[in-house]
Amino acid sequence: MKLLPPDDRLAVSRVAAPPAKAWLARLDALLLMVDAERLDELAALPWGTLLQREQRRLRCTPGHHFALSLPTARGLRVVVGVRPARADAFQSLTLAGRMLRELASARPATLGLAALAASGADRPPATEALLAAVLAGTERRPQQKRKPAAPWRPRVQLCGAADVDGTTAIESGAQLARWLTQLPPNVLAPGSYRRALATLARRHGWRMQVHGEAALRRLGAGAFTAVARGSARRDAALVRLQYRPRGAQGRPIALVGKGLCFDTGGLNIKTAKSMLDMHGDMAGSAVAVGILAALTETAYPHPVDAWLAIAENRIGPGSYTQQDVVTAANGTTIQVMHTDAEGRMVLADTLALASRTRPVAIIDFATLTGACVTALTERLSGVFTNQQRLRDLLEGAGRRSGERVWTLPMPEDFDEDLDSPVADVVQCLLDGKGDHIYATRFLSRFVGAGIPWVHVDLSAAERSGGLAHVPSPTTGFGVRFGTALLTDAAFRRAITARGARR
Repeated sequence: MKLLPPDDRLAVSRVAAPPAKAWLARLDALLLMVDAERLDELAALPWGTLLQREQRRLRCTPGHHFALSLPTARGLRVVVGVRPARADAFQSLTLAGRMLRELASARPATLGLAALAASGADRPPATEALLAAVLAGTERRPQQKRKPAAPWRPRVQLCGAADVDGTTAIESGAQLARWLTQLPPNVLAPGSYRRALATLARRHGWRMQVHGEAALRRLGAGAFTAVARGSARRDAALVRLQYRPRGAQGRPIALVGKGLCFDTGGLNIKTAKSMLDMHGDMAGSAVAVGILAALTETAYPHPVDAWLAIAENRIGPGSYTQQDVVTAANGTTIQVMHTDAEGRMVLADTLALASRTRPVAIIDFATLTGACVTALTERLSGVFTNQQRLRDLLEGAGRRSGERVWTLPMPEDFDEDLDSPVADVVQCLLDGKGDHIYATRFLSRFVGAGIPWVHVDLSAAERSGGLAHVPSPTTGFGVRFGTALLTDAAFRRAITARGARR
C-alpha cells in the first residue's frame, strides 16, 4: 500500500459561458447549479424549457436537486441543483456533493459543470463548489484489495468563471490529509510517516528537520518522550517542515499538528469500539501537511513552518503511568492523571519548541477531545484563541471555506482546577466535563508569551456519511479552513500589527 496518493489529477478544461448546445451535445453528463432567484433564466438555456418544466413539475425547492435526460445523441444526463438564496460555502458544497452522488453509479466519462449563480464574500462561485465536489468524490483511497474497484476518472469541462488551479490545489491538499489519515496503522507508523514526509519535502522543496527521541530528551521534551516510551518501535519524532518562498522575509507562521499514528489509550486502555479508528489520531498532523502542500502549490508569499508531533501511544514495559511527574521543554512540570490524554502531552512540548523560534503566530490542529464533539457534533470544529479580536476572522474563514468553526471560551479561572499538589499543573481532570476547555487551558501554558495562538479541536475530522462535499467518513477537515485563514489579508494584518503580540 502506497504511503502517498497517486499523482493523477483529473483533466479539467474550460469552455466559455453560457452553455452552448453544441458543447452540451458532446457531454455524457452535466451538473448545473442554479440560484433559487435565477430559476427563470433556465428558459434561456438549450433545452431550457424542458429543464424549467421539470423543475416546476417536481417542485424542486432550494437546497434540493433533480435529474433528467436530454434528447441528445448521447442522452445527456443533467442534474440540476437549486441553491438557496444567501447560501454560504457549506451549503453550496453540500448541494454539489449531493448532485455528484446522483451520477456516481453511472460514472459518465465526460462531465460538464455549469451554473446560473452569483458569488460573494461568503458565497463561492458555484462552479468552484461543483469542481471541489467532483475532485473529492472521485479521489482514490488507500486499499489493499486483490481486485480493487476501478476508479472513476471523468474528463471534466467547466463552463464559466472559476479558480481551477486554486480549487485543485486545496482539494489536493485535503486529499493528501485524508489519504494519510486513512492508512492502516501497520502501514503508517512514525517511521514510515517520516519517510512519506521526506518524499513530500523533496517534491515541494521544503526543508525538513527531524528530532528523534534522543534529540527530544536533550531538548528537555519530557512530556513528549513520556508518551513515546510505550512503543517498541522507538521511532517517535518531532518533524519540522519549512516552506520558504523566494523573496519571503520575516518570521514564519507555525502550523502544529498532533500526529498519533495509533492510540491505545496507554495503560488506561480504550475499549475495542473506542480504539477502532485510532489510526486516525494523527489527523491534525495530516491537516498541517495538507495546508502546507496547498499553500506551496498556490505560491503563498509568506514563510510557513509545520511542526508535526509524530508518535504512538502504545502499551509496553516503559509506558508512562498515572501520577508520573514529567518536565516539559519549557520547564513546566506535569502531573499525569490519565494516559489517554496523550495528545496534550506531545502538543505541549511541540508548542514549547515551536515557540522558541518566535513565529508570527501558532495554529495547532488536533483530534484532541470527545468533549468538543459533544459540544458541537461532527458538523463543525471548535476553535480557541488567546487573541479574542481574531474570533470574527476565524469564523469568517470557516464560512468562506465551507469548514465551519465556532470560537469557544477559555477563561483563566479554569486554571484553578488544573492546580497540582506536586507539580506545576495536572495533565487533565478525570470526570471529562469541559475537557475541551481544560485541554486548551493546559496547552496555553506552553505557548510563548506574546505569540498569537489558535487551537483547532478537530471534532469534524470524522463523520459517518461524510461532510459537505466529502463523501468519506474521513473528512480532511481543516485544510480548506486553514488555507482560507492564512490567505486572508485581514488575518495577516491582525497577527503582524503592532501590539498583536502583547
